[in-house]
Amino acid sequence: MENSRPLHLCHVHKPSLIIHRSHTVLHSIAIAFLIHYRASFFFHNEIGAGGVPTLPWLLVFVSELLLSFIWLLDQALRWRPISRTVFPERLPEDDKLPSIDVFIFTADSDREPALQVMNTVLSAMALDYPPNKLHVYLSDDGGSPVTLNGMREAWRFAKYWIPFCRKFRIQKRCPEAYFSASADDDGDFSSSEFFEEKEKIKEKYQEFKEHVKRFKGTLVDTSGSTSRDHPSVIEVIRENLNEEVKLEGQAILPLLVYVSREKRPSHPHHFKAGATNVLLRVSGVISNSPYILALDCDMYCNNPTSARQAMCFHLDPNISSSLAFVQFPQRFHNISRHDIYDSNLRSTYSILWQGLDGLGGPVLSGSGFYLKRKSLYGNFVQEEADPMELKKVFGPSNELIKSLHQYNKPTATTYSRDSSNTLLEDAKFLASSTYGNQTKWGQEVGFLHYSVAEDYLTGFTLQCKGWTSVYHSSSIPQFLGSGVTNLNDLLTQGTRWSSGLLEVGISKFCPFIYGPSKMNFLLRMCYGNLSFFPLYFLPLWCLATIPQLCLIKGISLYPEVTSSSFIIFLVIFTSSIAKHLYEVFTTGGSFHSWIYEQRIWMIKSISSHFYGCLDAFMKRIGKREASFLPTNKGEDDERSKLYEKGIYDFRTSTMFLVPMAALIILNFMSFFGGILGVIFVGNLDKMFVQVFISLYILVINYPIIEGMVIREDKGSIPLSITLWSATFVLVFLSIIGIPFFF
Repeated sequence: MENSRPLHLCHVHKPSLIIHRSHTVLHSIAIAFLIHYRASFFFHNEIGAGGVPTLPWLLVFVSELLLSFIWLLDQALRWRPISRTVFPERLPEDDKLPSIDVFIFTADSDREPALQVMNTVLSAMALDYPPNKLHVYLSDDGGSPVTLNGMREAWRFAKYWIPFCRKFRIQKRCPEAYFSASADDDGDFSSSEFFEEKEKIKEKYQEFKEHVKRFKGTLVDTSGSTSRDHPSVIEVIRENLNEEVKLEGQAILPLLVYVSREKRPSHPHHFKAGATNVLLRVSGVISNSPYILALDCDMYCNNPTSARQAMCFHLDPNISSSLAFVQFPQRFHNISRHDIYDSNLRSTYSILWQGLDGLGGPVLSGSGFYLKRKSLYGNFVQEEADPMELKKVFGPSNELIKSLHQYNKPTATTYSRDSSNTLLEDAKFLASSTYGNQTKWGQEVGFLHYSVAEDYLTGFTLQCKGWTSVYHSSSIPQFLGSGVTNLNDLLTQGTRWSSGLLEVGISKFCPFIYGPSKMNFLLRMCYGNLSFFPLYFLPLWCLATIPQLCLIKGISLYPEVTSSSFIIFLVIFTSSIAKHLYEVFTTGGSFHSWIYEQRIWMIKSISSHFYGCLDAFMKRIGKREASFLPTNKGEDDERSKLYEKGIYDFRTSTMFLVPMAALIILNFMSFFGGILGVIFVGNLDKMFVQVFISLYILVINYPIIEGMVIREDKGSIPLSITLWSATFVLVFLSIIGIPFFF
């Protein structure tokens, strides 16, 4: 590798930069005028003296201030967007590349089907990387025999699948994706030999699928173990433990290891952070690779060159010493053209993470990142470190302590194919439920346990210590996963994310106060935005109720249309909408995409963000313990049909549906009450903004109205929910002195 030839290039998006910064300045000026208008109005005689009541005006003002604060934090994410180009062909020869440990996580064999998990495993084993430098670990938190059997079957199938992929340079190396795709992935191969081998492999894959499914159908578990109470199980997957498995004309298969850590109800297991730390320890005494690829069980390797792309950053002498991880975008293969649930996370991976990259690096995003192992060990591992002191930090395992020293010596090898049972027994000890007690695991070493948003928190603390990260996206997604395709999973996932993020924001790790830090102020603003954006629920709840209630009572909260102050609100509204439309269009979206994103933002804000924030505050005061439920990765044909048609599936919890239905009913009443006021009183000039807010909410959320009063399929909103919501609204109106029929 020649030093004069860079492994990657960085490109600053100057047009976007100019547009974003110009918009920020203009929008900030409009907000300043709004604050002046609201604040100065408190000194007018009308308030509390027969004019506008103080409380609703104050609530609306506070909501606007909070919206403005979150918006201001959000602008840091757009301050300096960049993209990167990599040159994998300039990497060193294969024998000089560092080894990689792949961590794949699954927790529930019912919600995360074994066949889907094994496809992810196979795609990781088939990465375009030296197989002797690739080690694949599957963490099975459920301790399911189905998953373990699937690993054994995957190993048998891999002996045919991987040579086929390498021989014919197959791009889609996830078997299910390959055999479900068109013939375009067959590349330039059209020989009879290729098609004969392809048919043989396809038959082998069908056998593999049948074996995995058949085992689940015939399984009778008599061990007494459950997903929350089972011993540690670690198995190096191989048909013959004493056999060096070599393939014709190929290197050995990548190492494949099944890890199920011990879980006991009496000991906290810390969810995915705990599972990650177990894999860090277990892999440390088996393969101890300097780099780690982390994948969710449904996130298969779509581009086999992702490891080489990541090494273009990790091996760059200009940035490698401080680089902690390379984050790739999470893309999804099951998103319909409608994307009614905003499952593509367009804004996150097409705009926000590019902006973060320009300020110091993106957030650690749960899956699809290549991480430097050393970054998770803190400053404890030094050449002259005392082994006894290291044991206080990393635990009593001698093998693990040895691996820490060997990590600093790249030529050291900690595992061979003939490793003894003693090593595996030590690995089981490292996977025990009590190993991390009285150590720094989860506190200063490994992934931090403090929040269910362990990836966000760990990435934040790494950057506070001076580590950096990079973000790289390409036209061919490096990884493809299963996005949420129903409202229940979307809101359940959103509640968990909101709880975990806000939990960090109201803790000692708050991005605005945690230190000492080497993080610049703009990057702190970015992390602050991510921590506190769930608080959107406060202004949205307020703006979806207070102006409407005042509209019904004939109280104006906004300037008249003929007033010069009206221009302030008009500019702020049109500026926000125009900017959102610009971002949608420039990232490949459509007008319908904009509507879907507006709708989902409103729905999540008044439901999952609300419950997530409540959960975070309850955990903060010790009234609730942390919980985690993985989203359902399996497919439901009925739900899938609704999703493909662009129809919302409202089969979700009552606690999510009631707020949505109640607010729609309230806005419906306020809108028609406002129209009646315009007809009989002629106050459109005074009430225009409030009438418009109600109308805007109703138009954007028309599918909720449709689900309440028009649809009759299983995915509609139950009549009982509509009646309960209507009753709640009417009772509430009567309590505050508004008669049922105005």
